[in-house]
Amino acid sequence: MRFDCFKKAADHECSGEDDEIALPYDERKRSRGKCISEKGASVAWFLDRGEHLLGGDILVSTTDDFFSVKARPEPVSRVSATDNFALTRIAYHLGNRHVALELREHELLYQPDYVLDQMVIGLGGQVDETISPFQPEDGAYHAHPKH
Repeated sequence: MRFDCFKKAADHECSGEDDEIALPYDERKRSRGKCISEKGASVAWFLDRGEHLLGGDILVSTTDDFFSVKARPEPVSRVSATDNFALTRIAYHLGNRHVALELREHELLYQPDYVLDQMVIGLGGQVDETISPFQPEDGAYHAHPKH
């Protein structure tokens, strides 16, 4: 069975009966894609140009079936530092290189990259690889609502 999801559901709360799709960041950042849901349904989404999926979004199909979008855990580099100034400085240098970056209270996450890891270490940060859902910041000019 094929469900074509054409839009995000703006006013639907996630329920236990909704199907789920779990996608890594590289698949969620596309405005068009396809995957298999947790319950085995084929799902295709067609969003407006420039739009993308975030963990927590809900898709509605042409047959009024709902699919909850989850950020699938994936390999990431996790950065920590001895103090907030050092972590802020590292975030600045990563942002200056247009790295997709998730900001957390005492750590930063980005997709693994040996060169970036070495830069972070050179700036006094600690890097370890882990598996985690990855939801980077949208950026200042993206108008996607936060969940």
